[in-house]
Amino acid sequence: MKLSNKVVIITGASSGIGKALAYRFAREGANLVLGARQYVKMCEIAQDIEKTHGVKAIAIAADVAQESYCRDLVGETIKRFGRIDVLVNNAGISMRALFEEVDLKVIRDVMDVNFWGTVYCTKYALPEIIRSKGSIVGISSIAGYKGLPGRTGYSASKFAMQGFLESVRVETLKKGVHVLVACPGFTASNIRNVALSKDGSSQGESPLDEQKIMQPEEVADRIVKGVLARKRDLVMTRQGKLTVWMNKLFPSLTDKLVYDHFAKEPDSPLK
Repeated sequence: MKLSNKVVIITGASSGIGKALAYRFAREGANLVLGARQYVKMCEIAQDIEKTHGVKAIAIAADVAQESYCRDLVGETIKRFGRIDVLVNNAGISMRALFEEVDLKVIRDVMDVNFWGTVYCTKYALPEIIRSKGSIVGISSIAGYKGLPGRTGYSASKFAMQGFLESVRVETLKKGVHVLVACPGFTASNIRNVALSKDGSSQGESPLDEQKIMQPEEVADRIVKGVLARKRDLVMTRQGKLTVWMNKLFPSLTDKLVYDHFAKEPDSPLK
């Protein structure tokens, strides 16, 4: 697959992985539709991309938790470009709290963005993706393979996303649609800083050392290469691959190792 003059929609494009993906797709010559809630920031990104890469880039305000925004995001893309070749479901929020302590609204909010946002955008974009024999990308997580303590809502949303996209992949098997589920490791992005605590307030400072984890540009590079190669799944770290493998073969041991790992986090809710 070549991306020159293709049309790519990226949700959650105002920062982190989404922003890095915008620049990386632009390097391949793709035209971009950037969707997120931070409209002014996206406009600045779109203008810079047009200036530096010579492609077309537009920003559209979109809260993917709301079906109407997702419908309008896709509709405006078709109106402006007449086609959709790649949809990247990147918008996401996280959480950090024990289930016994968390307000259930936190889990609903996480599911609305991570799962329903993917469902809404995919629903409205799918006819055009089928027409172009294009790609649907879901930015998931190892939390979509292994339930993580303190991240019940987040893990549930990623398990749901992966199950949904796997079903879409099978349903469109004979229609030329490519579905990629990408699972980065811990990535230096805004998602953890704005992760929801047990009462729904922002967590604030990330508990991880941002300099020692994956950078968004590396994640974006691997995802774009995965789209070009039409890969099925992309687990990006050795730790992630080991976790998936061990959880299949030694689930009880993996439970213990995961518990011990997350208990060592600064201010871990497991302590």
